[in-house]
Amino acid sequence: MRHTPPRPSRPAGFSLVEIMIVIVLIAVIGAFAINRIGNSRDRANFRLAKSQIESIAAKVDQYEMDVRDLPPDLEALVTAPAGASGWLGPYARAEELRDPFGGTIELRIPGDDGQRFTVISYGADRRPGGESVDADQTAP
Repeated sequence: MRHTPPRPSRPAGFSLVEIMIVIVLIAVIGAFAINRIGNSRDRANFRLAKSQIESIAAKVDQYEMDVRDLPPDLEALVTAPAGASGWLGPYARAEELRDPFGGTIELRIPGDDGQRFTVISYGADRRPGGESVDADQTAP
C-alpha cells in the first residue's frame, strides 16, 4: 500500500484577488445606484417645477384680477408695488419664486405665442432650451 503524503491545507480566509473582486463589484453597484438616485431626483424636480410654475401663473392671474393689471415682475406677488391699488397679497412667498433646481422663475410680458404673460423655469441646467430635465417649462 502506497502512502500519499497529505496535501498542505489552504489557509483559511480570502486571497487578495478575491477581496479586490468583491470591492470592484461593490463600487460598480454603488455607482449604478447613485446614478439612478440622482436621475430620479432630477425627474422629480422637473415635475415639481412644472407644478410650481402653473401655481405661480394662477397667482399672476389672481394679482391681475385684484389690481386690474399684470404685475411688473414676480416680486410684486410678494410685496405690493407702488401704486398697485387693489393689491390683496401677498400672493406668494419669496421662496416660491425659485424653481426646485435653484434657478429663478421668470415672468415674461407679453408672453410666448400671443399669451398675455408666460411664467418660465429653465430646468436643471438653468439655461434657455435644453432637453429632458434641462428643458424649459412654461405656463400658461
